[in-house]
Amino acid sequence: MRIAVIGAGSIGRRHHGNLRELGAEAVLVPWRDYAPERLDGCDGVVVATASDVRLGPVSDAAARRLPVFVEKPLAPSIAELERVTQAAAPVAERSMLGLMMRYHPAFRALARAELGDVFRFSFEIGHDVTQWRPGWVFSESYAARADGGGVLLDLCHELDMAACLFPGVRVARVESLGHQNYPGVDVASRVTLEGPRGALGEVSMDYLTPKLHRRATLHGVARMHDFDFAAQRYVVSDPEDARDLDLPLERNAMFLDIMRDFLCLVAGRPVSDVEHLPRLDRVGESVALVAQAHDRRVFVGEVEKELP
Repeated sequence: MRIAVIGAGSIGRRHHGNLRELGAEAVLVPWRDYAPERLDGCDGVVVATASDVRLGPVSDAAARRLPVFVEKPLAPSIAELERVTQAAAPVAERSMLGLMMRYHPAFRALARAELGDVFRFSFEIGHDVTQWRPGWVFSESYAARADGGGVLLDLCHELDMAACLFPGVRVARVESLGHQNYPGVDVASRVTLEGPRGALGEVSMDYLTPKLHRRATLHGVARMHDFDFAAQRYVVSDPEDARDLDLPLERNAMFLDIMRDFLCLVAGRPVSDVEHLPRLDRVGESVALVAQAHDRRVFVGEVEKELP
């Protein structure tokens, strides 16, 4: 099985290595070297480019009836989302979106839990963007670009988790902090959500927190879920007691699991039993939530932290 990986950044290289580990023939194509004919002779395509230049490769793959694995987010705006969705339609049932947190064992535990009594929920993620990787320079990255960059798009897994666990959730407002050196780029955003049954929610993300912070807290009448993804501590509390769930994780396992399912779709084989398979034709509510939130950002201030 031959898979072209378009985009040679960190995530493209990870997918390329995982595909090879899973036994596929993977071809890594930097965006600067991309041309539609690079897809000829392939069985599938991974699109790991910056989010604002995905329409072309997706369209080229769909025109050849090649399944695509598209990195998240699918599109940075509602207008672009409509174009990408339309382009991908011929292969959507055999394609995937890179929502690897759906394979996290702690999220899968939440997906199986009874959450009908939840009246308040929050998802938070933050980490100093200058500490992400050796050699990482914010100003030279996709994250620093007004078109397709910024923290809301970059760390949108939390919005996706909210969309999965609370179907029908909608954006009430979005407040963002910018940076004077990067106009139009949000370095911190808070999305206020309203659930269909009256639940109140909030999703916060930032490029600023000194140490990685990633947490989900779901307050219900019968029980509370307090999940610290960074510390891998997952507590479920009810009136009688609080119990810790043993849900160990090796991070690359999520990437392998999601790519394994993509290869199954390419080959026409059965996929895994993951609760929310991120098949491209099934992620409409999630991708719309992300695009709507990005479109509705209101910048309410600026951060002075140096972001070289």
